[in-house]
Amino acid sequence: MNKLSLAEVAQVTNAEKNSDAEIFFEGITTDSRKITAGVLFVALKGEKFNGEDFAADALTKGASAVLVSKTFDKNLDGVVLKVDDTLTAYRQIAGAWRNRFDVPIIAVTGSNGKTTTKDLTAAALTLFGHVLKTSANFNNEVGVPMTLLALDETHRVGVVEIGMRGLGQIETLAKVVKPTIGIVTNVNETHIELLGSIENIAKAKSELVRAIPAGGTVILNADDPNVSAMKNFVADGVKVITYGLENPADLTAGEIVIGSVSTEFILRYNGYEYDFEIPMLGRHNVSNALAAIAAGIALGLSVDETQQGISTLMTTKMRYEVIRRDGLTIVNDAYNASPASMRVAIRTTAEIYDGRKFAVLGDMLELGEISKRVHREVGAELVENKFDTLITIGGLGKFIADGARDAGMKNVYAVDSHDEAAQKILELVEEGDTILFKASHAMHMEKIIELI
Repeated sequence: MNKLSLAEVAQVTNAEKNSDAEIFFEGITTDSRKITAGVLFVALKGEKFNGEDFAADALTKGASAVLVSKTFDKNLDGVVLKVDDTLTAYRQIAGAWRNRFDVPIIAVTGSNGKTTTKDLTAAALTLFGHVLKTSANFNNEVGVPMTLLALDETHRVGVVEIGMRGLGQIETLAKVVKPTIGIVTNVNETHIELLGSIENIAKAKSELVRAIPAGGTVILNADDPNVSAMKNFVADGVKVITYGLENPADLTAGEIVIGSVSTEFILRYNGYEYDFEIPMLGRHNVSNALAAIAAGIALGLSVDETQQGISTLMTTKMRYEVIRRDGLTIVNDAYNASPASMRVAIRTTAEIYDGRKFAVLGDMLELGEISKRVHREVGAELVENKFDTLITIGGLGKFIADGARDAGMKNVYAVDSHDEAAQKILELVEEGDTILFKASHAMHMEKIIELI
């Protein structure tokens, strides 16, 4: 596979360059710590760092060229490309690279379950061939181009997670990804502070559906009315596959049995029934698995082939990760949190585990004016699901504590630090207890687990 050249990068980004040398880049990076000989360093501007501050150092370390903004006015000893906006240029470079590969790409979006569905889909496609997938949840305007730039001639298919923080972002990233299959998992309150209403969140997510071209496939969750309605936005010539646990759909599941390390169910598709097992816990993950199976079917795999692939799944850390230690069951679901995912984690834990159940919960962010109410509702949800003890951390976590107390829970502790939380857990837990950890990623609940 040919490498990207200086001339091609300049052309697709409309860059000014100080050299016409025939240069072919060994790779593209935005991280000055990962400079190796022959790469192009793209200097992005973030909230904490300006990549342009490291441009000279990148050239010293062996970068063949650096890409900076036109406002950059320092003299550099090396090849320099200048553009109006380096982030836009990064997307353009990734788009040019994606265009070289005639492979199907599945894009996954939704308010919750994106990363798990991405992992399940990549696993389901194992027998299709070598799969490129988004690392962790690198699903933003930087992470999506980074994923695409890892495409090479060995890949048969790609699975790309796309997130959003506003209207138009999925549309912009989809133009770079050029997905042939789109999956929408659900629409709920996540990011409501940024978008203002569920209707706007649904509108933003539907941008993926609108981006799928004729000949492609859209996979929609029939249990979510906002997602199901997106079939109205599908272009002519695009196939729609639906999945669900509650409503009629092309793929459904029943007789769900949640074990200690896996979940079994009966998959119903096209008039047939299949015994299916996923190495994950919870009804919500059965729903995510249906989306992944649908993607495999859309690419011509049999249900049995998707089962073989999913059986090899390695899940992303802190996504309902179960750790058994010193007679305790620790559920680390602390990668992120929204009201919907909180409810799912609480109900799943209550359904699976016997004995006393502790919840160690923190702030859910970006919820705007509904924030206090939904945090209180989480507290009430704990009581409804018979949790014994609640420990909260964070300013908003105190509202979870209030909600639990108001609903009748006696053992409620609102603390101010990870150390205090760990100390209280060690003071209270006994062998056989289950502890659920969950909050928005910025709360770093995993630090409490490390302390205990």
